[in-house]
Amino acid sequence: MADKQPLIKLTGVTKTFQNGDLSTRVLHGIDLEIYPGEFVAIIGQSGSGKSTLMNILGCLDKPSEGEYFFAGKNVSSFDADELAQLRREAFGFVFQSYNLLAGSTACENVEMPATYSGMLPEDRRERAAELLSSLGLSARLDHRPNQLSGGQQQRVSIARALMNGGQIILADEPTGALDSNSGKEVMKLLKNLSEQGHTIILITHDTHVASHAHRLIEISDGLVVADPGPSNVESVPILEPKLHGEPSFSTEIVEGAKTAFRSLCSNIFRTVLTLLGIVIGVGSVITMLAIGDGAKKAVVDSISAMGSNLLIVRPGGPEQRRAWEIRTLVPEDVKAINELPHVAAALPELTGSYTLRYGNVDVSTDINATGFKYPQVRKWEVASGTFFTEEDENTYATVAVLGTTVKRKMFGDEDPLGKYIIVNNVLFQVIGIMAERGADAGGQDQDDKVMVPYTTGSLRIFGRRHLRNVTISVADEIYMQDVQASVASVLTERHGTEDFTIRNMASLIDTLSATQNTMTILLGSIAAISLLVGGIGVMNIMLVSVTERTREIGVRMATGARTRNILQQFLIEALAVSALGGIIGVILGLLCAALVGRFGMPIDYSMGPVVLAFSCAFLTGLIFGFLPARKAARLNPVTALASE
Repeated sequence: MADKQPLIKLTGVTKTFQNGDLSTRVLHGIDLEIYPGEFVAIIGQSGSGKSTLMNILGCLDKPSEGEYFFAGKNVSSFDADELAQLRREAFGFVFQSYNLLAGSTACENVEMPATYSGMLPEDRRERAAELLSSLGLSARLDHRPNQLSGGQQQRVSIARALMNGGQIILADEPTGALDSNSGKEVMKLLKNLSEQGHTIILITHDTHVASHAHRLIEISDGLVVADPGPSNVESVPILEPKLHGEPSFSTEIVEGAKTAFRSLCSNIFRTVLTLLGIVIGVGSVITMLAIGDGAKKAVVDSISAMGSNLLIVRPGGPEQRRAWEIRTLVPEDVKAINELPHVAAALPELTGSYTLRYGNVDVSTDINATGFKYPQVRKWEVASGTFFTEEDENTYATVAVLGTTVKRKMFGDEDPLGKYIIVNNVLFQVIGIMAERGADAGGQDQDDKVMVPYTTGSLRIFGRRHLRNVTISVADEIYMQDVQASVASVLTERHGTEDFTIRNMASLIDTLSATQNTMTILLGSIAAISLLVGGIGVMNIMLVSVTERTREIGVRMATGARTRNILQQFLIEALAVSALGGIIGVILGLLCAALVGRFGMPIDYSMGPVVLAFSCAFLTGLIFGFLPARKAARLNPVTALASE
């Protein structure tokens, strides 16, 4: 063996474990050479340091001091991913407790190392089936570990060790959990692998098991106390590592997604509980925003229906609180306003509640004494009949136009046109029915009113000339501010003081919209708190998942998983939960909003809240899932494998 380069060479290797201020040295300067094709047994009692030595040999751990050469390369300074690559390409592990993934089939367990080496899925499946069949498990490919005996599980473990070639097989007490017959079968398999050219490193405390090896190295108290030197393996074919290259990023994501979804399905109850927080959060955000947007739209639509180009003049100046006592707003003011530029029309309005009678039916409703241009100014069409005219207004005609609610209460299905109703002991002929308008933003029925000419109403019903308000229609909204200033100037000049208030409907709409936006944001913020709580739930569940699956993480690292593979797997799990919860939350949120709408509350659907809520759910999974995923990716393989 003198002319051959050792496959593994340790020079002065020590290992010290730190526990707070306490340092414990387990290995005390190990010098060791292992050549290709050797069957080496490292024997020692519990606490002798043999398992620590195996972890260093298998690149699961790094020495505290000394140098480790693999095929002539110094790997002592390799980082985690470089060590993972070396494990993936050169090593195969056979553990005493098998370390098979409970939720995966025998074939899937064997395939695992190849998922990190770039082998195509169909090639992986074919090779895994071939290896299992060669070990007598052709009928057990789709069986899970709990459906296999101990000997069968160990054979699956051996097949997994050979998946990427298994140039070096590290067997840690491979017969420790087996009965004598199964133990003999496993040792026979290892011996056959040695004859095929695999380098076998067997860790055991059993001298009988160790006797199968060509070379027996005894370790005690962290030192090699007996080593006969390299064995003669000249006749054994030397295996080279099988390199499959690096998997593409898309392949890594696909494989990570498969693993993540398999894990989520294996813990379905926990997954549902995690989903619940996200579902409630997303659903709440969508429902609340739909209600808020609906309320805003109802207010704006209600005001806009009257006309956004309107100015409303009411009695009562900034310092005059008793507006009803001010009687200076009169019809002559309306005539003066109508003469101003850019004024389309100015309507006098007198309103009050009165009782109407038709036959034996009495109905209490609102009377609005106004001008003949009311339909155009208020943008309210006449459904049947006609509205009163300028002539009716000038001749004090006793005619009335009914809202649909008044018509329904007084006449039912009877046609009211041409009929007479009594208002304040005066007969009024019904000449028209207004189109149905519904409730306004405050819930008040806009159809529960009757319109009569202002002149008639002022004289025959209200008995006064002074107006409740004047409604001004501006020709174009761009002149709103100019007209408002002109009206204020004219009225101040006529009255000698500012005893009126002008309300700009366009400004009112903007103000109300801003107020409703604030309320919507408040509602959304309250709902977003539940989404935040859902995100914290995702993080907690993922942290629990990492803790429960620490050994699985160790097994994946031992078989070649890089840091990013572990990170991807757990991050995809968190994102999958959040995305699925987001989709369900969107559906439930829209359904809840629709249900609320059925009870009469205004609802407004838009893509904005849906996209916002789903994006927040996805980002919640990304942000709150990252910490547990990073924790998993940073686990030490040795620590992970030792967990229960």
